[in-house]
Parts: sequence; structure tokens; C-alpha cells
Amino acid sequence: METADFDYELPPGRIAQHPVEPRDSARLLVDLGGEVGVEHRHVRDLTELLDAGDLLVVNNTRVLRARLHLAKEGTGGAVELLLLESRRSDGRTGEWEALVRPSRRVAPGTVLVDPSGDTDVTATVGAELGDGLRLVSLDAGPDGLDVALARVGEVPLPPYITEPLADPERYQTVYADPDHADSSAAPTAGLHLTTELMGAVRAKGVEIAEVELVVGLGTFRPIEVDRVEDHHMHRERYRVPPSTWEACRSTRERGGRVVAVGTTAVRALESAAATGELEGHTELFIHEGFEFQVVDRLLTNFHLPKSSLLVMIDAFTGPRWRDLYAVALAADYRFLSFGDAMLISRKR
Repeated sequence: METADFDYELPPGRIAQHPVEPRDSARLLVDLGGEVGVEHRHVRDLTELLDAGDLLVVNNTRVLRARLHLAKEGTGGAVELLLLESRRSDGRTGEWEALVRPSRRVAPGTVLVDPSGDTDVTATVGAELGDGLRLVSLDAGPDGLDVALARVGEVPLPPYITEPLADPERYQTVYADPDHADSSAAPTAGLHLTTELMGAVRAKGVEIAEVELVVGLGTFRPIEVDRVEDHHMHRERYRVPPSTWEACRSTRERGGRVVAVGTTAVRALESAAATGELEGHTELFIHEGFEFQVVDRLLTNFHLPKSSLLVMIDAFTGPRWRDLYAVALAADYRFLSFGDAMLISRKR
């Protein structure tokens, strides 16, 4: 497949800069096949679109305050770190895979400090790890990593969101687990769900289960090769609790549907099915020809052109995604992380 086949024209004005309120008032483009055709609904209508016996699977990861603006010790040169995955931590010090900007001007052994002087955070930039990553050792001082990152770190909004976010919690799902604050981006389809909506879904007889996929480079790195199949997915950590796996099995056995909230939930579930392991690291790249084993329906946002996420949508619903995106653009849907969503069925 040619990467160019996954391009489409996305006017800058269609990229949502702010989320709507309330969360579940976001628009929802629905295409479930059959004779109904495309419907224009809202996320709050999930209570009507899901059936008793279905299973809704969400990614409970929480976004880390992973962007740090530091300075070179001695010279004061500005350096930005984006922490992607922790290799080890003892609460005060930690070793991370990270993106460093500008990486070429930061030699191994460079020590970075908090230019404000408000924290004792220091970071030592180490070797290159490939894929543009660097090994970074953090020392947070007596406050510890959690406290220091809360003070000096920022929630890393995507670069296409250029306006400030008044409330950083708006870039977290309502079910994000504080003990799983490891991601460098949000599982954005879940940003539309509210506690009240989830309660109403449960009251209808829909079970809700959780997985964890730590959102990192594998999710948001663009495809930069000409052939889709040549793209390398960076590994991401996932965990599917045994109770969730059993819920998926029993749901499908009794004729219900497994509905994933977001592409990250899809990747966690299908990685578990492909490997037979409920926990680990995945480099699974879902593209045309992939045989889905778990997920029947998908609630997802509208994705960037030529992205691995768009390639996954193509594998899930087929080339019809082009028609759906054209409908959404013509109907003034809002795109990307703070934009609207669609609910689609897996092609048969």
C-alpha cells in the first residue's frame, strides 16, 4: 500500500483547538452497516447505539506531565524533553526513553536543570536509542519524581493544538487511573465519555471493562516511508486484565459485541489475541489484511492524514473510511484530539 493513499485535505480551521462541553455533546458520525446508512448523532446517544450484552472497553491510562522545559547546566541553552517510557524508577530517580529537542545539540553526558530554580530536578542525557530516542536519567531531589514532575512538567498537548488549555484535566479521561500515569498522549476517543454517560450505559446492561496501553511514539509517530508496510511501529506497553479478557470471550460467546473506545484499546486487545500474552510490549501494526479477533465496533476520533491510526481504520472498516471522512468534512465535524468522533463496525 502506498502511504499517499491515506492522504486527504484537512483544512487547518477544522482542527479542534478546544474540547466541547459537556464532553458527551461531541458529534458522532455513526456507520454500523445495514440499511440505516450514515447517521449524525452525539456521543451522549451511545445509550441508544449500544445493546444490552455488549461490552465497552476503555483504556485507563493517564497522561503524565511528560514535557519538561529545561536548560543546559552552565550555558543555559534551552532543551525540551518529552518523556515516553520509564525503564526504572525508585521514586526519586528514574531512567527514561525520551525525545530531546534539539537532540543534535545535546551531547551525551549533558546535564539539564530547571531554569526557574523552583525544583531540584536534573536530567542527564545519555546515548541514542534509535528512532530519534535518547536515554535520559532524571534526579528529582528530595521531593521525588511525582511531586517534581507535577511542578515542572507540562501535559504534552499535540503540536497541532496551538491554543492553551485552561484545565489540563480536560486532556484526561474521567476514568484515567492515577496509578497508571505513564502516557505521553491521551487516548482521545475516551475524552468524550462522562461518568454519567457511563452509568447510563451500564444501566442499559452494557458491561464496561478496562485495558491499559501506554500511549507513546507508536501511536503518534507519523508514517514517513512511501510504502505503508515499511513503517516501523515503536513498541508500547499494554496490559489486559484477565477479567477483561474473560469479559471479551463471554460477550462474543453469547452474541454480544466488543466495542473498543479508541484505537489504543483496539491495539491492546488485538495484541493480546495475537501473542497470547495479556501483558507486555507490542509493536503490532494493524493495516489492510489484518484479521481482527476481538473488536467488533470502534468509537474513534478523526485522525491525521497519512497516520498509522488512519491505516488501522482502513483495516477495520475498509476503504469506506474515505467516504465517511468526506461526509464529516462536508458536515463541519471537528477533527483530531479535541474533535468529534465516529462509531463504526468492523467489515465482514
